[in-house]
Amino acid sequence: MQRTFIAAAATLLLAIGATTGAMAQTTKLRVFAGGSGQRPDLMRKLFDQYQQKNPGVSVEMETGGATSELQRQYLSTVLNAKDPAIDIYMIDIVNPAQYYGAGWLEPLDAYLGAPATALKPYLPFYASADVIDGKLAAMPAFADALFMYYRKDLLEKYKIAEPKTWDELSAAAKKIQAGEGNANLQGLSIQGAPIEGAVCTFLLPYWSQGKDFNDAAGKLTLDKPAAAKGLQTWLSLVDAGVIKKNVAEVKTPDTVNEFKAGQVVFAVNWGFAWDRFQGDKDSKVGGKIGVMPLPAMAGGKSATCVGGWQWAVSAFSKSKAESAKLVKFLASPEASKFLAVEGSLLPTYASVYTDADVVKAVPWFKDAGPVVVAGRSRPLSRDYGQVSDAIRTTTSAVLARTKKPDEGVAEIESRLRRVMR
Repeated sequence: MQRTFIAAAATLLLAIGATTGAMAQTTKLRVFAGGSGQRPDLMRKLFDQYQQKNPGVSVEMETGGATSELQRQYLSTVLNAKDPAIDIYMIDIVNPAQYYGAGWLEPLDAYLGAPATALKPYLPFYASADVIDGKLAAMPAFADALFMYYRKDLLEKYKIAEPKTWDELSAAAKKIQAGEGNANLQGLSIQGAPIEGAVCTFLLPYWSQGKDFNDAAGKLTLDKPAAAKGLQTWLSLVDAGVIKKNVAEVKTPDTVNEFKAGQVVFAVNWGFAWDRFQGDKDSKVGGKIGVMPLPAMAGGKSATCVGGWQWAVSAFSKSKAESAKLVKFLASPEASKFLAVEGSLLPTYASVYTDADVVKAVPWFKDAGPVVVAGRSRPLSRDYGQVSDAIRTTTSAVLARTKKPDEGVAEIESRLRRVMR
């Protein structure tokens, strides 16, 4: 009995030791996955998939902040304190330069390879958006972009082809407005209020003239005549009755609601709007809409403003290598496809837009793909908040006609020369 007891005790001790050893080997990672707009419910499912494939890793999720700005404020507090509690966090596509410059994120080159290699499979704009000072600052989570939504039924009714230039759009809109005889029907809705969307309102006609706002190092390369010409294009569309006169007050939800109500022919808005137009019970345009590349200035090339979210590893994480492995999985084609099928979140790979399962689940993605591929990221700056403020407030002032286009452009250049050197 004594020998039996000793053997049993030894077996128990070995079992306890093995369990303790397994527990000791478990790596706990904490991930900040943003707010409801970043679909933390789907991110949790991705974390669960990773845990199943990597039983030595436990992933905890933290969420919060309804907007990008609120999330940035929270992360700034945590990261300024060099708090290691968060290992991985999700950030807006405009923020990698800011976080890198503040020393808040861990460059991923040592874990995922050189930027040119690591980002080669992704949409082209990530090569600039996620690379800062030649370092891989973040990895793509999911994309977003501004699209030109249009009333397919009205273009078919009046036998109008998709316009390729803003002049063609103006002519198409006026023809439809005249034919419909509806005083409330807008030809085009854009965002002119002093919000982030107005940054893109400034950039769309500027980029489509083949102009760059900054170079690879983030230095300002503003072409003032081209910028003024772009702003004047919007004012000309207002004068033509295509854009409504109070455009300087229009915000993103206003465009969504007015297009959804059947009061707009063409509308510039983000990817989320498709589901609102097609799925909302009060939508009057379900089944009547199309997506096309944004028009260009005459002689130019279509370009759109990209959005979306990135995964970054905290510079203060105590598990950087394991965090990088998780980020690699979260940025994989499999994860991109999962988010597209389950949440209609725009893929970060061009190939996923034409994947049979994705097209079956989200048919409009096959039209969205060519638009996103032509996407460009907003200005690179470690002080992006100041860049955004200068562009959006001035653009709104020009659209409100309290400043002339050339005056507004001169003000933008003056303010940003101090920030984007």
